[in-house]
Amino acid sequence: MNKRKLIIFLLCAFLPTIAAGMVMHLLGGSPSALSIEPLEGNKVQAIAVIALTTAAMLFPMIAVIITQRVTKEPVLKGLGISFKINRWWFIGWLLMPVIALAVLGVTLLMPGAVWNPDNEIIRTALESMPEGVGLWGMLAITLFSGLYAGITLNALFAFGEEIAWRGYLLKLFEGKKFMTTALLTGTIWGLWHAPIILNGHNYPQHPVIGVLMMVVFCVLLTPMLMYFRKKSGSVIVPAIMHGTFNGVIGITLIMVTPANDLLYGGSGLAGFITILVIDIFIYIYDRFISRENILGSEI
Repeated sequence: MNKRKLIIFLLCAFLPTIAAGMVMHLLGGSPSALSIEPLEGNKVQAIAVIALTTAAMLFPMIAVIITQRVTKEPVLKGLGISFKINRWWFIGWLLMPVIALAVLGVTLLMPGAVWNPDNEIIRTALESMPEGVGLWGMLAITLFSGLYAGITLNALFAFGEEIAWRGYLLKLFEGKKFMTTALLTGTIWGLWHAPIILNGHNYPQHPVIGVLMMVVFCVLLTPMLMYFRKKSGSVIVPAIMHGTFNGVIGITLIMVTPANDLLYGGSGLAGFITILVIDIFIYIYDRFISRENILGSEI
C-alpha cells in the first residue's frame, strides 16, 4: 500500500466534506434533521442543504482525480469502470428492494415500533397518487421508483463515492485480504460521513452516537458491495446498488412510529441485522457454492 497516495486521497476527500459540514451547520442541519424539525418559511435554505448533501457524494471522485493527477497516474484508469453487463448487475440491483422490505420487517420487531400507515407522510403521498392506488399500490410505486432512480440519477451520484471506496481504495489496498480491505474501506467510508452525520443526517436524534453507528453501518455494508464489485468486474454495480438502496430504504421508516434512528430503518439496528444476514449468506455462497473463493483471497 502506498501511504503517500492514501494520505493525499484522505485529505482531498475529507477536507471538502468537513467544509460542507460547517456550511450545513450554518444552514440549519441536514435533510433528515429537517424532516424532524422543518425549517419553517425558508424553503430556499432547506433546498440548499439538500443540494449540498447531494453534491458531497461527488467529493470522493474529485479526490481520486486530484490524487491521481498529483501522483501522475492515469485519471480514473484501472478502477473497474466497465459496462460489460452480466447477471451480477441484475442480482445486485434487485437485491436492494428485498433488503428494504427485510429491514422493514426487522424494524417492526424492534422495541416500541408500531405499524402506522395512517400518518401525515403516507396521507400526503396518497393524495399525490392516482385515485384508488391505496397503501400497497403506493408501496409498490415507491419501490419501482427507487429501482428506476437506482440505475439513473441516484447511480450517477453514488458513482461519485463508489469510484473511490470500491474503485480507488480497492486498488490502493491491493495485496491485502478481502476482509481486511473491507474493514479498512468501511471504516474510512463511515468516518467520511462524520461532518454530515454530526449535523443530523441519518441520526437526527443522536448525531454524536450516529457517527459510530454510521461507521458500523458502512463496515457491514462494504463486504456486500465489494463482493458484487469483484463478481461483476465493474465498479458501476456497487454504484447502482448504493443508489438503489438510497432510493428504496425510505419505506422502512415512513410506516413505523415513533421515530427511533438508532433502532429503526436501514442505518439503525434493524438495518445492521439485515445486512449482517446478507453478509453471512454471501459467505456461505462464496465458501460452499461459488467456484472461486473471493472472501478468502487477496484483493
